[in-house]
This record gives sequence, structure tokens and C-alpha cells, in this order.
Amino acid sequence: MQIGWREHIVSTPEVLRGKPRIRGTRIPVSLILGYLAAGNSVGEIIEEFPDLTKKQIDTCLDYARELSEFEVTVS
Repeated sequence: MQIGWREHIVSTPEVLRGKPRIRGTRIPVSLILGYLAAGNSVGEIIEEFPDLTKKQIDTCLDYARELSEFEVTVS
């Protein structure tokens, strides 16, 4: 099931130089994806960052999935 990542992920130039982050935090999406790629569970990530919710973490995966579908034409 796709989660509306736009509700949970923002990018503003004045915070983290515009890196996508979890709304209302300074936690970049790339950090969460890195934890997941390293094999950390959602529970372990929430232990490390108690302000995060499972839904926000799941949203990071949906965001990454959508970015991976972006097509670029190479000449």
C-alpha cells in the first residue's frame, strides 16, 4: 500500500540545505534509509529516534520507491 509521502516528507532550503527530511524534525530521509539498509528494524530506529513513528519510517520507503521510478532519458 502506498503512503502519501508528501504529507510526511519536506524539503526546505533553510533546513539541512534542502535535503528531504521528516516533517517537523531535522532527521533526513537518507539517514532513515541508511538505517533500514543496514538491517535495522523499525523498532530499533524508533528506539534511536523516539520522535519518529512507524508511519514516518514507512513513508521514507515509499519516497525512495517513487524516486527509483523516475525516468531520465540518456542520449
